[in-house]
Amino acid sequence: MTLSVTELEEARCALDAPLFADLAGDARVSFEFFPPKTEKMEAALWSAISALLPLEPDFVSVTYGAGGSTRERTHATVARIAAETTVPAAAHLTCVDASKDEIAEVARAYWDAGVRHIVALRGDPPREGEQFVPHPQGYQSAADLVAGLSRIAPFEISVAAYPEMHPEATCADTDIDNLKRKIDAGATRAITQFFFSPDAYFRFRDRAVAAGITADLLPGILPVSNVAQTRKFAAMCGAAIPPWMDRLFDGLDDHPGTRQLVAATVAAEMCRKLYAGGVRDLHFYTLNRAELAYAICHLLGKRPVVGERTLELAA
Repeated sequence: MTLSVTELEEARCALDAPLFADLAGDARVSFEFFPPKTEKMEAALWSAISALLPLEPDFVSVTYGAGGSTRERTHATVARIAAETTVPAAAHLTCVDASKDEIAEVARAYWDAGVRHIVALRGDPPREGEQFVPHPQGYQSAADLVAGLSRIAPFEISVAAYPEMHPEATCADTDIDNLKRKIDAGATRAITQFFFSPDAYFRFRDRAVAAGITADLLPGILPVSNVAQTRKFAAMCGAAIPPWMDRLFDGLDDHPGTRQLVAATVAAEMCRKLYAGGVRDLHFYTLNRAELAYAICHLLGKRPVVGERTLELAA
């Protein structure tokens, strides 16, 4: 990777000056949430959304699972964000257990609700350990889903990318080829799976550029709020947890306050290194909690804009 003079200067500052001194606040951020299952979870979700919207995210996304109830919760959450805020809302949509007609119906319902951004994913099998099997009348892959959505309406479409390779990919080259098919099918950008090493992202970015991919590649950031949960997520998606990170969080299971301080520091330092390497767009997996993402954004120079993109909750 060849760095510009500006990026070299950024790299020098990241080494020589306090890491977060006088940052310009020009990083652009987005946040992912999941649809709530209970009234208590719904209150926590909207509390997190209202806390993060003053940071003026480019968009917020809501995850999606196969099955009617999850699908309905996702739609209700995204539609409410679209109706009650001015931040662009993105809805996740997968190929799992759905025909092309069913997906078209869901996509048109999003469009009618004012949602213009879809995160198009192949999706994981509904039962852990099984292989993905396309619906007989459904889409075969995320690239096919992207092409299909592009025919339904002029959606802005994001897709997934894997800096450390998708667990089902045979090698890094085939994984990049699959990403390129999704971009060529009409995707606007890719959002990466989480990772814990900036070098993993930079190596992935270099491979993507070498393959002719010019779309934005947003790094996905997962602050560690729960160590055991993070280990489980990492095992499912093929993300490597560095040994030093295991050691760093060792003994903090019963110390949530300290764990959050450590988690914010670790994630912010990684974001600062990404920033020094030219990254200006960051996507945070919030797990419906605002504290860690807000703290990291603050360290990166983001400040709330009062009166803009406010959430007006119904009484």
